[in-house]
Formats: sequence, C-alpha cells, structure tokens
Amino acid sequence: MTSSEAKPMAGALADISSPLTGGRREPVVRRGRKGLGETPAAWLLIAPVIVLFGISVVYPLIDTIRLSLFDIKGLAPAKYVGLGNYLTLFADATFRNTLLTTLIFTLGTTVISVSLGWTLAMLCSFAPRHTLPFRGMFFVTFGISEAVSGYMWINILRPDKAGLLNSLIGNVLPGFQHSWLGDPVTALWSLIFVASWSGVGLPLMLCFAAVQGIPKTVLEAAYMDGAKPMSIMRHIMVPLSMPGVRVAIFINLLGALRAFDIIYVMTGGGPVRATETVGYFMYRESMTQFKLGYGAAATVVLLVAVLVISIPAIIQRTAGAK
Repeated sequence: MTSSEAKPMAGALADISSPLTGGRREPVVRRGRKGLGETPAAWLLIAPVIVLFGISVVYPLIDTIRLSLFDIKGLAPAKYVGLGNYLTLFADATFRNTLLTTLIFTLGTTVISVSLGWTLAMLCSFAPRHTLPFRGMFFVTFGISEAVSGYMWINILRPDKAGLLNSLIGNVLPGFQHSWLGDPVTALWSLIFVASWSGVGLPLMLCFAAVQGIPKTVLEAAYMDGAKPMSIMRHIMVPLSMPGVRVAIFINLLGALRAFDIIYVMTGGGPVRATETVGYFMYRESMTQFKLGYGAAATVVLLVAVLVISIPAIIQRTAGAK
C-alpha cells in the first residue's frame, strides 16, 4: 500500500477512534433497521381487538350520529331533518333543565365522594394496618351494583315511619316524617348523597395508594424536623397525593355523567323530572316516547360532554408519559 492510499484510510480510522478505548481503533458496526419483519405479525395480533372495537364502539357511535339527523317516531318512515333535532333539543326547556340537573348531580357527586375519600385516605395513612378493615368496608360500596344500592336506599328513605332515616330523626323530633324521594327539593340531593356513598370507595383507595407512594425518607425527615401530623398532612401528603386525586376526579366525573341505573331505580327521573339527567332523558325519549332520532341527539350531546372531560385528561397523561 502506498503512502497516498494509507493517509485517507488513517483519517477514516481516526474518525472512529475513541478516548475511552485508549486510542485503539474500534470497528464501526452499522446496524440496519430491525423490526420491519415483525410489523405484519404485530398487526395480526391486534387485529381481533381492532375488529371488536369497531363493531362494539365505532359502528354504534357512527350509527347514533346518523340517527340523530333523522326524525324517527315509532314505526313511521324516517325523515331527514339535518340538525333539526339539535335545534329542537336546545330550544326545549325540559332539556335545558335536564342539563342543569346533570351539572348539579355530576359536580355534587364528584365533590362529595372525592373530598370524603381523600380525607379518609389521609387519616388512614397514619395507621395503614389498623385501618385495613375500615378501608375494605368503604371499598365494598364501590363494588355494589347501582341497582342494588338504589333498592337498599329506597327502604332507608321511605316516607313513612318504616324508613330508617325518618325513624332515626323521629326519635329526636317526634312525629317527623318526610318524603325524601317524593319532594322535588330533596329528591336530587338524596340521589347525590346515595351516589356519593356508592362512589367514595374508589377515591379512598386511589388517594391512599398515592399517599403510600410518598418516599418514607421524606416523612421521616419531616418528623425529625419536628413537624406535627397536621403539618405533614397539609404540606407533604396533600400535594404529593394530587395524582391520585386527579384520577379519582376524572373517573367520578365520567361515572356521574353516565349515571342511569340509580336514577331509574330510585326516582325514575321524578318527581316532575326533578332528578332527570341527560342519560335518563335519552332513555325516556328513545324508549318510552319512541323518538329515536331525538333521543340519539341527546346521546350525542352526552358524548360531547364526556369527550370535553376526557380529552384534556388523556392529553395530560400522554404528555406526562413522554
């Protein structure tokens, strides 16, 4: 090899030398793309899930949106009305009242259940072993079916003396008797209380898990610095448990927006539609009034409300994962 041929080669070797190898030249291994042959297999594995998702979610969603553009009453031929159902829907005073009821029910249930579950999680974190049965009893309420829970609370809220609540209050105020589910003023708040009781278990467990994830060294350092339990709870446990609180709020909001079983069992949307949410309005218009297009439009409105809540939370979780 001549000197003129050796110089370019020496320069190329110098480019791949590394100080970590003590000046030794290491061969450069150029790796091609891998995994290209695995792509068809991956798509083949997830194909059943995609097909099932399309059949059970995508197709019903598209068909519901299509139905909302038609005026369908019973067995009469469908009549295309475009956005007519939506214009009629928002011009309907009953539906506007239903939107307000849904907002009150959703916010009330979420605030009460998450606040109570968060507070109980903070208290249980100081004695996790001793409070295990207590936490288990609260979480069981989350596992009870809404229909079963509704039938149980109907007996508790009965308007006569046989109702447990009226009986307990009657011991303090003799002759007291109130129709908790028959009064438009108290019916909605009774439903909110029952739904909050059923939903407090999940926030309790999520917030408790978030608190248990706090490094022990942080708590030990606070104790060594002389911090009191209330100060530790306020300045350490509360801020660091916020991820669990956010998840609990998100889940409870979605559950409250889609509430149907407990309303159907306990009040049927009454009295005088005082407890009718969008979910129950959709059922009433579609299944009892046979206005399928009108009920489908209410369903789309409920879907938009769910998306408004879901998308920001999904974006935040995705950004945090990156």
